[in-house]
Amino acid sequence: MCAQPQPRRQDSSPLSAGRTVLDDGDIARALTRISHEILERNKGARDLVLLGIPSRGVPLARRMGERIAGVEGYDVPVGSLDVTMYRDDLRLKPARTLLPTEIPPGGVDGKVVVLVDDVLFSGRTIRAALDALNDVGRPSAVRLAVLVDRGHRELPIRADFVGKNLPTSLVERVRLRIAEMDGIDEVTIEDAQGGAQ
Repeated sequence: MCAQPQPRRQDSSPLSAGRTVLDDGDIARALTRISHEILERNKGARDLVLLGIPSRGVPLARRMGERIAGVEGYDVPVGSLDVTMYRDDLRLKPARTLLPTEIPPGGVDGKVVVLVDDVLFSGRTIRAALDALNDVGRPSAVRLAVLVDRGHRELPIRADFVGKNLPTSLVERVRLRIAEMDGIDEVTIEDAQGGAQ
């Protein structure tokens, strides 16, 4: 009797409610591909700085930095850029926790800065990141890398490097869980139940 092929894992544990669209292997491959694309576009790792947008963009940026170092043999500076005070919805949701901004010692002036975020949606977080970056220096170029682009842009912002384009409806929520923070790597689509992402 032949063994039946196993369906793709659909984790229904309390930690993972919703439909899994990327598992740990998918995320690892996407980050490796994005890292290679960054190197190709930049023609190497020289003058490159990765800045993760808290919270989950930061571990993604660190992982990409490790992959780039593995290819180039050069440690790319990795930091974080908190955008909380630059958001245009502070008056709507005033209670936000400030997260650290950590700019690498060499700064960003004259560098190619790659902003790293988990999910690109309306574009408002990236607009806030560009404003925040303007206050810490003047890069020679700014690029955007995201693990997931779910569409529904409200601003003219486009990612340069995308792990997965994931068309969604506005009543769905795309959630990234990452091992450094959640103990698991996965991207799920969930019912937003009227809440906005």
